[in-house]
Amino acid sequence: PTVKGIMQHREAAAKFGNKKLVVITGASSGLGRKTARALLQTGQYHVVGAVRDLAKMETVAEIDGFNPDNFTPMHLELNSFDSVHKFCSDLERFKAAKPLDRLICNAGIYQPSLPYPKWSADDHEQQMQVNYLSHFLLVSKLIDDLTCAPDPRVILVGSVTGNDNTVGGGGVYPVADLKQLEGLKAGFKNPISMFDGYNFDGAKAYKDSKLCLMMLSNLLHDKYNKQTGIAFSSIYPGCIADSPLFREKRAWFRKYFPVFMKYITGGYVSEEEAGMRLFQVAHDPRCSKSGVYWSWNGGPREGRGASALEQDGQILGGGGAGGGWDSIYENDQSDKVHNKETAADLFKHSSLITGAQWPVPHQPKSPCPTLKVVGAVTAFVNGKEELKRMKAMPGTVGSAARVMRTTTSVADGVVLGSIGRTLKAAQSRLLG
Repeated sequence: PTVKGIMQHREAAAKFGNKKLVVITGASSGLGRKTARALLQTGQYHVVGAVRDLAKMETVAEIDGFNPDNFTPMHLELNSFDSVHKFCSDLERFKAAKPLDRLICNAGIYQPSLPYPKWSADDHEQQMQVNYLSHFLLVSKLIDDLTCAPDPRVILVGSVTGNDNTVGGGGVYPVADLKQLEGLKAGFKNPISMFDGYNFDGAKAYKDSKLCLMMLSNLLHDKYNKQTGIAFSSIYPGCIADSPLFREKRAWFRKYFPVFMKYITGGYVSEEEAGMRLFQVAHDPRCSKSGVYWSWNGGPREGRGASALEQDGQILGGGGAGGGWDSIYENDQSDKVHNKETAADLFKHSSLITGAQWPVPHQPKSPCPTLKVVGAVTAFVNGKEELKRMKAMPGTVGSAARVMRTTTSVADGVVLGSIGRTLKAAQSRLLG
């Protein structure tokens, strides 16, 4: 250990004690605000509120009684990749040697009524950059640090609207659909406003961004869960019909949509309850399972009638949006969310656009010394045999064959032959 490292560990111990460190985007309003409050009320977390408006965050923290010893507002403008990089640098300095325990990607914007796209600081369509691309970059920059925590979790807030196997996702136009990702593959810069390469639709852009987040969660689970120990999950906390997310909808919609969701469909949840749900996925030991799309109590119920009025719109038990801590379950996702070929293209081209750099994926290997020796011997002998197979002959078109046309020196041939025979004999003996 270096002197600098020792000092950083001491600084982290003094600042955080034994509390877990959480970053939550969009902590100044709506779902993020309620989740941050629930985390802080346990006394077990230090929460970093990653927000674009620090003055607003500080006001909210004072109103909600956030303990300043356990809460730190930090600037993050998801409309800019440069801001994501700066935030990660600021976080690194702030936390010293303390590893990040939880990353909650919650922030989002919804612009369904726009007849034209708005562009980010990086010249990408705003909803897709704020909701998905900047979170994609954020996860890539923090994944190594999360690996150092004892029970790390990355939680991506999805939506029923990104799942077309539901009424809310498949029964209301437009439907989330990335198609062949032609817009993303073409660079997704102004004037290209949609990942599918077609004309702009504000509601579809939002739904597509949520589809991307849920696909990303599944892909990160497949690539990195065993390697890093990080639990990657996505959630749908229910329809927060009176959320600030709908601030750009028309006045009549904002007035009647909560009533419809509460008394007709039963899909309504309050911000308070939704915040408890997101908090649960960050806190509950049951939610350390990776590769899960968490939901609560299913979806809308028919035959609401008088019972809806008696229960103030809430449904308890399977099928409704209401219910407590134990109503959580592992929900099913649509075929589009599980499309691995599209997910691979999404990951590749999102990395190119954001400049994200990811760890090289690999499966955990046995620490057995004998296996390491056998592996080294096998790799050498296999490499030597492959060189023979790459020798230029009619029908050989691999690029390595062109290199093999050069003559190997006699000395190299003697050395490789001697070592190869020795290692081949050792390999045969070890492997029987």
